[in-house]
Amino acid sequence: MVPYVAVTEDIAVTVRPVYLDGQSDVLARRFVFGYFVRIENRGGDDVQLLRRHWHIRDARGHVQEVEGEGVVGQTPVISPGAFHEYNSFCIIETFEGSMEGTYLMERSAGSRFKVTIPRFDLRAAAN
Repeated sequence: MVPYVAVTEDIAVTVRPVYLDGQSDVLARRFVFGYFVRIENRGGDDVQLLRRHWHIRDARGHVQEVEGEGVVGQTPVISPGAFHEYNSFCIIETFEGSMEGTYLMERSAGSRFKVTIPRFDLRAAAN
């Protein structure tokens, strides 16, 4: 799994995508990709992940937007030097695509900022 990394205001986001062959169906044009995310707080303040906003593109240029509270049902608080990890998946209709997005974070003092989720490639049978 190739890691993709972006750092915004001392928050490092690392994503490792993987093609899920056993859950995909080529004839039905259903390609399933998992992705493993690590969000690391390299700053000096607690931060809380409030929202996520994803752009999921397939090879035809079709874009799905996914926006919502937290990640996989959680709005974690990440202390300085700590990290939060989770994994999820997406389904597209082509062999290749990409994902990218942002997290809305809040510092302990109440200020909010967006953190970049790096653009990463989705490629069937690329494991």
